[in-house]
Amino acid sequence: MARRIALIGGAGGIGRVLARELSAAGHDVTVLDLEASLARHGMEGIAIDLKSEASVEEAFAQLASGGPLAGFVNLAGYNAELIPLAQTPTDYFDDIIAGNLRGAFLAARAAIPLLTAPGAAMVMVASGLAHHVRPGYTGYSASKAALIAMTKTLALECAPSLRVNAVAPGLVDTAFVRGGTGRSDESAAPVVDLSAYGAMTPLGRVATPRDVTGPIRFLLGPDSGFMTGQVLWINGGGYMP
Repeated sequence: MARRIALIGGAGGIGRVLARELSAAGHDVTVLDLEASLARHGMEGIAIDLKSEASVEEAFAQLASGGPLAGFVNLAGYNAELIPLAQTPTDYFDDIIAGNLRGAFLAARAAIPLLTAPGAAMVMVASGLAHHVRPGYTGYSASKAALIAMTKTLALECAPSLRVNAVAPGLVDTAFVRGGTGRSDESAAPVVDLSAYGAMTPLGRVATPRDVTGPIRFLLGPDSGFMTGQVLWINGGGYMP
């Protein structure tokens, strides 16, 4: 059954794969992302900057003109540098919190009134770093931990008409590890050692976008119809909460 689904961050490495998979399944997919990200990958969609409340309001006004939503996925998130907390500039910390947490709040608040189709579902993309913290990710880990708390709060507030769940991937080989889609040179060297990371993961490799899109599609669909407020950890066994 075709459903109308919106993807924030849909021009990113995971988002592009998810958009293709959902479209191939017959769903009506709308991508929202930074104008630079949409242009870089030649994608049609709605330009949005999650750090601007006015931009979020404008983007969702455009989205609302197409009718009710059955699904909404927030894939947005970035972390450009690895910096110890004691050396983190305040403006960098504020930027990470604004993009990853405040932006998720603005987007979720705008999406909820549109998610009125039967069986509607929202999926937040958090991170394994929300709980399995590592040095250098102060703002990012804090923002994603808060995003999980927001997911659980929304699950309670929106039940029973809207389900809200999250996925929390480990490291995925996308532009994220090079500074972010539309925000960096996506062909630059990763900020982490992908080979070393894969070697210490029980399943012996780094995740690809398809490792994440499958669980997202599951949470959007009827097979997860009795799940809300849950987090699916996707990390090849590297973290087992």
